[in-house]
Amino acid sequence: MNITISNSQLTATINTLGAELISLVKNNKNYIWQVDEMYWNKTSPILFPIVGRLKNDSYTFNAKTYQLPRHGFARNLEFSFDKKSDSQVIFELNETEETKAMYPFTFKLLVAYTLIGNELVMEYFLRNQSDEVLPFSIGAHPAFAIEGNFENYSLQFNKKDLFETHHLENESFNGKTTLVDTINNSIALNYALFEKDALVFKQLNSNEVTLKNKDKTILKVNYDHFPYLGIWTKQNAPFLCIEPWCGLADDINHNGNLEEKEGMNHLPAGEDFLRAIRIEILE
Repeated sequence: MNITISNSQLTATINTLGAELISLVKNNKNYIWQVDEMYWNKTSPILFPIVGRLKNDSYTFNAKTYQLPRHGFARNLEFSFDKKSDSQVIFELNETEETKAMYPFTFKLLVAYTLIGNELVMEYFLRNQSDEVLPFSIGAHPAFAIEGNFENYSLQFNKKDLFETHHLENESFNGKTTLVDTINNSIALNYALFEKDALVFKQLNSNEVTLKNKDKTILKVNYDHFPYLGIWTKQNAPFLCIEPWCGLADDINHNGNLEEKEGMNHLPAGEDFLRAIRIEILE
């Protein structure tokens, strides 16, 4: 089911399957790419309770082995929802017997979408309803529509950074890194950057990035308190994903223990976790 929210500036549509943002429209222009199976079958999946791929798609916890698919299960499950107002909707996902077979924890995940002026605020709220520490990752994966020549686009970051990308090999980190060329903290986009996989930045000072088409600013993504950022597209695809993450894929040498996995969050029993991403349309 699709749920639509709107204000005087923007209209957003979200599918209850995965609580996935499927359109964000201003002045009849949709800034979220529309699915083309030739490239990718998602628009903005929620990554939970892991980000990326586990080594062998499995992990161990308390000496037991579990199977968990890439990016977890939230993106493939139906969320319930409460439409709080014309401009806000809150989706909810709780554990089930199905999720416990993959991830043996009790939780409440709320995903709120709120329109404020020219901004869409996406909030991720997690409550640990287990009686033990909850190890988890969470991340966003919005795909923004690219019109025309991909090489006319650039990403402008708001702070000075060393743009060191960590290489993925079969979707696991192989320990290799390279520096991405920048001019004044701006990355000029071309498909060659993504020949092997996403750009993955594990250490950035920046907490905002602006998508530009030549000198024209398109939109800005604020990802305060997200320690990692992925940038991804497919060869010749008309989209660019800007992915703030609280979590990472496995390293090729990882021992499989979920509690020792790089980038994991460890939420004490009964406690809450909250992060927000803000997408501002600048055109």
